[in-house]
Amino acid sequence: MKKFLFLLLVLPVTAFANTALKLDHAPVNVHDHESLQRGARIFVNYCLSCHSAGYMRYNRMQDIGLSEVQIKDNLLFAADKPGELMKVSMRPQEAKAWFGAPPPDLTVIARSRGADWVYTYLRSFYRDDTRPTGWNNTVFDKVGMPHVLHELQGQLAPVYETVTDPEGNKHQVIERLELVKTGKMTPVEYDATVADLVNYLAWMAEPAQTQRMNIGLVVILFLGVFFVVAFYLKKEYWKDIH
Repeated sequence: MKKFLFLLLVLPVTAFANTALKLDHAPVNVHDHESLQRGARIFVNYCLSCHSAGYMRYNRMQDIGLSEVQIKDNLLFAADKPGELMKVSMRPQEAKAWFGAPPPDLTVIARSRGADWVYTYLRSFYRDDTRPTGWNNTVFDKVGMPHVLHELQGQLAPVYETVTDPEGNKHQVIERLELVKTGKMTPVEYDATVADLVNYLAWMAEPAQTQRMNIGLVVILFLGVFFVVAFYLKKEYWKDIH
């Protein structure tokens, strides 16, 4: 009983601490097929070499306006047939040796982490020579993943500020990140590219969400019409009593 009460006291504090991280809003729009197609191309070219999407099939991208021929010609680099799952050839043992842990499957990462988290994370890498990969992240401290999009974004460097904790101790914390080496894209272009990628990840996490929403609207409309019919039917049946 004491352990249970302790958890009740600790869990709200933990949840509050996790919300202290400021996340940027991800401009997700799963109805924008052009954005989803651009995001799919980025995912295949930059993410699928290490991260799998083992619960997603290539031919499911026909739902975002791509033909099977387009999928074969432009996105099918790690498989032979469009009906195959989006898996990688890298073995987990090799991944653990290179990165310290196997890269996670990204099929539902936008649902488990949240689109805002992924959007902010992909824009928050900075150079850190103390890390094995040479990169760190303000959202995921001591991250094992290298910044695979650095050629697009360029290099960011942290700007520190000194803060004093309640005990009076001073600490150096990152105030912001600033661009010290330009990449192939401007900051605005890079943010738009990441937005497309996150948009695709949000769609991939639940490809049927558009269909589910459409079915939900039809059901609501049906219930609204049926309510009117049921209301007048009830009045007709009970008119002699009332």
